[in-house]
Amino acid sequence: MNRKIEEVDFVIFDIETTGLDPKSGDRIVEIAALRFKAQEKLGQFHSLVNPERQISPRAFEVNQISETMLKNAPKMEKILPDFLAFIKGSCLCSYNMPFDLGFLNNELALAEQKPLEQPELVDILMMSRRLLPKLEKYALWFVAKTLEIENQQEHRAFSDVQLTWEVFQRLKIMLREKGISEFNNFLHLFGMSPSRLPR
Repeated sequence: MNRKIEEVDFVIFDIETTGLDPKSGDRIVEIAALRFKAQEKLGQFHSLVNPERQISPRAFEVNQISETMLKNAPKMEKILPDFLAFIKGSCLCSYNMPFDLGFLNNELALAEQKPLEQPELVDILMMSRRLLPKLEKYALWFVAKTLEIENQQEHRAFSDVQLTWEVFQRLKIMLREKGISEFNNFLHLFGMSPSRLPR
């Protein structure tokens, strides 16, 4: 079935972490997601996460999430089933998918689960680079400012999800102006193969 973009359930998710490299032991400390179709928000997901390790000073400087805030938060293995249920059947998106999915797959591995098998993955950072090819930088806050979105990037998972949602909606208008409204075409342009992303 050749669906329109507006007929598809999307989920945008974002994470905050203890550092930049899951291979070095860095973990997720916050995860958030927004499920929507067209411009209708269908549901949201958010949780702090106890990473069972220290947060790097650099990560704290960015996200202001302290170890005290995480002391009584659930561990990731408890959160994963609910998160996986929330994203099921959606086109999963994030701003810098290789980074976010690399951490998510690392958490799945630590919980002795299979890597994410979501068949439809879209990187909104890639969308931004292709639809706004002449920007001097592609940080989320800068792309949002370029698109005249007033909200600021706060480097917290749920607020960044909402900002990414606004960016996505503006980029979708640009696609429509280029005559791209079918989901198959959208996925061909911006979709990512799970096999090419970090495990």
